Amino acid sequence: MSASRSSNAQTAREAIAARLGTIRRNAELTGQELALRCGWSPAKSSRIERARTPASDADIRAWCKACGAEDETVDLIAVNQQADQMYVHWQKLHRHGMRRAQEEAVPLYTGTRRFRVYCSNVIPGILQTETYAAALLSTIAAFQGTPDDSKSAATSRVERSRVLHEGNRRLALLLEETVLRYRIGNDATMVSQLGYLLAVMALPNVSLGVIPFTAQRRVWPLEAFYLFDNRQVSVELLTAAVNVSAPSEVATYAQAFSELSEIAVHGAAARALISEAINSIG
Repeated sequence: MSASRSSNAQTAREAIAARLGTIRRNAELTGQELALRCGWSPAKSSRIERARTPASDADIRAWCKACGAEDETVDLIAVNQQADQMYVHWQKLHRHGMRRAQEEAVPLYTGTRRFRVYCSNVIPGILQTETYAAALLSTIAAFQGTPDDSKSAATSRVERSRVLHEGNRRLALLLEETVLRYRIGNDATMVSQLGYLLAVMALPNVSLGVIPFTAQRRVWPLEAFYLFDNRQVSVELLTAAVNVSAPSEVATYAQAFSELSEIAVHGAAARALISEAINSIG
């Protein structure tokens, strides 16, 4: 494991330890009393709470049960299981170029039946044309100072997007209207990309909504996020990808997606906004 990945995993485990400590204190138990209920030594309780010893799933289950906080168990175990990959820096992920990152995501995409995607900055990767993806990925590589394999990475990204047409999958996507106006690549690239959005909207398994500039906001513009079924959310920050699997957090993103959907326009109204964006070019 790289030093950066190890540090990120330790940060996640420290957060788990802190939460376990809070649970114990809320239950008004001493470390010794907790240890007695769990059937282990007081030293083990101390090591876990200080993040000196990583808690196992069984440890978390026993700890929560001893404190009468069984409702916390599922979330904490989910975070514990994903500690090594919760927070992954883009520069580390892209240190050998971006094509590998596209290919590594294929199992997640092919294993998903329901996609919910919200983007406030660029066209979602799953809907990008190859020229748009290449222009975007080249810009990212230059900013990050990582190897620029944007052309081959764009090809891999488009190949990954075949899930749109394979299997019994449903895709619901929401874009802020600003995404239609941000210029990635040249005019021809943008016209082609926006035209592709119009074509994709005709697919029976795809729902594409656009949140207009004029929408009365009930949810503020958020960072881009992808929900893969109800099991994982990938959130894209400037410096890192954050992968969330705790059920309560996944549910929060699902709620945000639902509320954003309510202020988006779909069908003819969405097509009109995309067509306006096309007509504004050139």
